Amino acid sequence: MFARYLKSARLAIVLGGGIVVGAAQAFAAERADVESFLKVTGFDVAIESIALGAEDAPSMLGLEQDAFGKRWRQLSEEIFVPAQMLQQATDMLAEALAQDLLKHAIQFYESDLGTRLVAAENLSHMDDPDLKHIAGREIIAQMVQKGDAKIGFFQRMNVAIDPEDLGLRAVQEIQVRFLVAASRAGVIERDLDEAMLWAQIRETEAEVRRSMQAAALTGSAYTYQGFSEDELETYTEALEDPKMQKVYELMNAVHFRIMGDRFDALAQRLDALRPSQEL
Repeated sequence: MFARYLKSARLAIVLGGGIVVGAAQAFAAERADVESFLKVTGFDVAIESIALGAEDAPSMLGLEQDAFGKRWRQLSEEIFVPAQMLQQATDMLAEALAQDLLKHAIQFYESDLGTRLVAAENLSHMDDPDLKHIAGREIIAQMVQKGDAKIGFFQRMNVAIDPEDLGLRAVQEIQVRFLVAASRAGVIERDLDEAMLWAQIRETEAEVRRSMQAAALTGSAYTYQGFSEDELETYTEALEDPKMQKVYELMNAVHFRIMGDRFDALAQRLDALRPSQEL
């Protein structure tokens, strides 16, 4: 159950932690600039794609995706509203993202290579995660046979966007809160204890981390299959730049905060649902 949900999560841009606003953000970006930043970097599409995670939420509970009938889709659409999530992302970034960091990121993503990368990433966000994983795995298998150097760049890219490997912890926290809320609401019959859940998670954490790393690798192979080795090297080095690292730290924090808020809101309304309920 845990591994299945983790595999399908959009982990390339999920990172735990909060946003700390202080003297370092004294020259925060203008709101209009932040709105441009969202579009140029493709972060707007990444935020909107959070709603896709709601489709997998029943499987997190050990249920079939259609277990709640039409009401699940209706409830998800009420909570995961793209315009509201984008508004929240804009508000948070306008407060925390320094102008120099914003300009640094926009300069890269407005380049010819950056524009093409964002286009590929935007399409990949909306593709079926299972089909993407299968196709990416085939691409990786072919690369391994050829000794393709692109694999090394994929690995470096995935480290660069989450250097402290906090994505796993972020998704685990969302899972635990959601599962406990579902248990209390009577949506699932088992009585779940938070301490017990964390113990189970830690038992399988190493295996899940390996699965996540493999999924990230196949996801990169699928997303960037149309790019040359030189282009991927340029992108990797851009992601590893200290300024870009700070930008991604903020974007990841914003993404996780919005994702967590929406799943918390969904959990609070689970008592209105029962498996196989049709309205």
